[in-house]
Amino acid sequence: MTSADTLSDFIRGLPKAELHVHHVGSASPRIVSELAQRHPGTVPSDLEELRRFYEFRDFAHFIEVYIAVVNLIRTAEDVHYLTYEIARELAEGQSVRYAELTCTPYTSVLAGIPIEAYTEAIEDARVAAERDFGLVLRWIYDIPGELGVPSADATLSYALDHRPEGLVAFGLGGPEIGVPRPQFAPHFTAARDAGLHCVPHAGETTGPQTVWDALEHLHAERIGHGTSAAQDPALLAHLAETGIALEVCPSSNVATRAVGTLAEHPLRAFVEAGVTVTINSDDPPMFNTTLNREYEIAADLLGLGERELADLARTAVRVSFAPDDVKARLLGEVEEYAAGQ
Repeated sequence: MTSADTLSDFIRGLPKAELHVHHVGSASPRIVSELAQRHPGTVPSDLEELRRFYEFRDFAHFIEVYIAVVNLIRTAEDVHYLTYEIARELAEGQSVRYAELTCTPYTSVLAGIPIEAYTEAIEDARVAAERDFGLVLRWIYDIPGELGVPSADATLSYALDHRPEGLVAFGLGGPEIGVPRPQFAPHFTAARDAGLHCVPHAGETTGPQTVWDALEHLHAERIGHGTSAAQDPALLAHLAETGIALEVCPSSNVATRAVGTLAEHPLRAFVEAGVTVTINSDDPPMFNTTLNREYEIAADLLGLGERELADLARTAVRVSFAPDDVKARLLGEVEEYAAGQ
């Protein structure tokens, strides 16, 4: 039997791909402290105060923290700093080799950052992150669903008319209640026609019909969260048959009350139904987690050892939108690491 400490060590060094993690939501207290020093007056810049500010209390507090961070990203230089430092923390602390970062350019443009400057900032940071940390970054541009069709129109324009080299997919985030998926069908069709993959959030805080809508109307190739899919055996069978992966974020699902406790999480039900799953961190510092921690939770919920955890890492690589050569290299890294333990 592998001890918990040994398993944690294995996870820490395991080369990983992170497929469901938000750009602003990845800003750690260290990063926010720097941004707060640049723009004093709204958020404490003292690191210890910030750490207390970040201590998760409830979902309303998470929204407060998230908005506070959004309001600190005021210039293209801020976007570049945020992106590069997120990459540093993913690579150095968690052995993440590839990440698809979900970005919401609409909120940055609303804050006064021209889309041209935003695009240049994330691309410069992407190139620097690969050079300095060996981390391959790709972008998912997501619609902030609560802001409606105008935000979708704008986000599609940013994706198609100002397309960054690293953009691989088109997404949909924000609240699900009161934000029907079908209204965004034309946007996802246009994105797909332009060669982008489709990865909307669905079924996190609403029922399985939202997942069906994402599949039928938005051409979803992976589903962000999909927690309520466990309530619909036909949907589970469809996901298993098609191989459409669920991007599972256990700590986030508890924090947002999508599930009551980790013990109640449907991860095991997904796996037992043959559904492809990946393990992800969503908004890690804001939910007091890391991708390493989410792998530990998955190991606990599913009774996994090192071999099965390496399989989880391989699955994330396989269902990613990484170029084939990057996939082959990452799979080789996982294989070599697992064999050497």
